[in-house]
Amino acid sequence: MDDVKQIVSDIKKGQLKPIYFLMGEEPYYIDAISDFIQDNVLSEEEKGFNQMVLYGRDVAIDDIVSNAKRFPMMAERQVVIVKEAQDLSRTIEKLVSYAKNPQPTTVLVVNYKYKKIDKRKTLYKAVKKSGVVFESKKLYDNQVPDWIRRVLAGQNYSISPKAAQMLVEFLGTDLSKINNELNKLKIILPEGTQITPDHIEENIGISKDYNNFELRKAIGERNTKKAFKIVTYFADNPKDNPMVVTVSLLFNFFSQLLHLHGLHDKNPRSIASALKINPYFVNEYITASRNFPMKKVSSVVAILREFDVKGKGVNSNAVPQGDLLKELLVKILA
Repeated sequence: MDDVKQIVSDIKKGQLKPIYFLMGEEPYYIDAISDFIQDNVLSEEEKGFNQMVLYGRDVAIDDIVSNAKRFPMMAERQVVIVKEAQDLSRTIEKLVSYAKNPQPTTVLVVNYKYKKIDKRKTLYKAVKKSGVVFESKKLYDNQVPDWIRRVLAGQNYSISPKAAQMLVEFLGTDLSKINNELNKLKIILPEGTQITPDHIEENIGISKDYNNFELRKAIGERNTKKAFKIVTYFADNPKDNPMVVTVSLLFNFFSQLLHLHGLHDKNPRSIASALKINPYFVNEYITASRNFPMKKVSSVVAILREFDVKGKGVNSNAVPQGDLLKELLVKILA
């Protein structure tokens, strides 16, 4: 995120590079930088003759180079944006000759999503020397809530830890999807608002009471009644609550409990740091570790591995996933 801010800041100052090679697994920041260049480098009057958007599936490297070598018309520079450039992965190295001697009046933006070029090869070194290479890395699950908090803080909003966790559990690590949902909330809610689980439930449709976050908490507390109530809801709404997601999240939870049992320093701050969790949730993990000794946690991890396979249709004899979840819960809480 700091790299993105620096790139945007330099562009705002007029410190433009002739090439921006945007690559990596997370498309959100690639789109953000590319869109900023597309919207802000040229005036509206200049864009008509001097801004071009190409698509990797429709062009060859020679076409890109030919367009990049053109001179701008009645403007200081032109902008050439290549979207979906990953479709040119087999020939992308052919861009090296241009990267070594780029047109100084052209800003070439290459959106190379979900992949990255080999940093040992000549193209990477050439672009790095003449322009900007930005790698957009995928965030881990535990990093996304903090990303949500920082994005909202920059726009004069805040969010409760539980609300952020609900978004991650429902939308995963897809930053574009999460950002779209946050934008919807910002339309509805005034600046300065703290986004709560109620806001998420009312405006996005994620239940604040029947979700994997609450199931994990109920299991950790050995609250059998609440856990079975949530699992029954999941069984009645299988499309919104796929078993594979529930099993994966529970597996991560119990794996973290194993880690917690192995810690020498049980100070809450040390636990939060070691498990890479928000300090808000530390007590939940401490409670679960008391209710599930290490030996039991180890057996639960093995059970979850077994049901992960069953949930994917192996050795399950076509048992409905709702019934598998109930059976899983019985074994965890036994």
